[in-house]
Order: sequence, then C-alpha cells, then structure tokens
Amino acid sequence: MTMTTAEADKILSADFAPWVLELGLRVEAVGDDRAILRLPWSDRLSREGGGLSGQALMAAADTATVIAVSAARGAYGPMTTVQQSTSFQRAVSGSDVLIEAVLSKLGRRMAFADITMTDGDSGEIAARASTVYALLG
Repeated sequence: MTMTTAEADKILSADFAPWVLELGLRVEAVGDDRAILRLPWSDRLSREGGGLSGQALMAAADTATVIAVSAARGAYGPMTTVQQSTSFQRAVSGSDVLIEAVLSKLGRRMAFADITMTDGDSGEIAARASTVYALLG
C-alpha cells in the first residue's frame, strides 16, 4: 500500500528537528520509490545576492530522502545519512523549489537516492544530489 501525503507529513512533523521544520517543507507527492517536497521561498533562507542558500537546499534534499525511504518501507524507521553530495547548477531567487528524491536502491541495511531540485517557476534544475543512508532499524 502506498503511503499518503498526509502520512508523510506526519513523519515530517514528528521525526525532524525544529530547525528543519522551520524550512516550511511540504510533501507534494509520495510513491513506492520517491517523494516530492516543496521548499517555499523565504527571504530568511536567502543569502547575499538574493539566492536561496545551499544549506537550505541540502537540508531539503536530505529530508526528501528520508520521506522517500519511509514511503518505500511503508513507515518511518531510524536511519542516518552516511553520505550526501550536492552539485549546484543555478541560483533560485523568489521561487519555491521542488525536491524530488528517487531511490536507486533500497537494501536491508542501506538506501541510495538521487535528488533533483527544480525551480518551481521556471522548471529549471537548480541542483542535484545523491545520498546514501544507513538503515538502523
């Protein structure tokens, strides 16, 4: 049974640190091997020059991966980031960002995902990331 966005939102509100919740992430969609989150534009998350900070994008990618892994497993379970690599391709200014995490492999102890972060207005790719997670339970 596929996880609903409401179930994914509950994971987001219950299992993440308060500073992550302050990003305002919303679950847009979940599937058997993926999750799409929206990072709303906020001046608080921008840096000099008006672009969205890389730290906010990296935290959003990390969070989207947890939701994708939880959806694939049918529920949230303890996990930890082992590796994350992010390549920034263009600045985002004044626009929400859509973060799509797609699992490339889900094993018993490890999960691997590729994340695409897209400017919500232009549809252009802002950044790409890859993550590796250790599944702890």
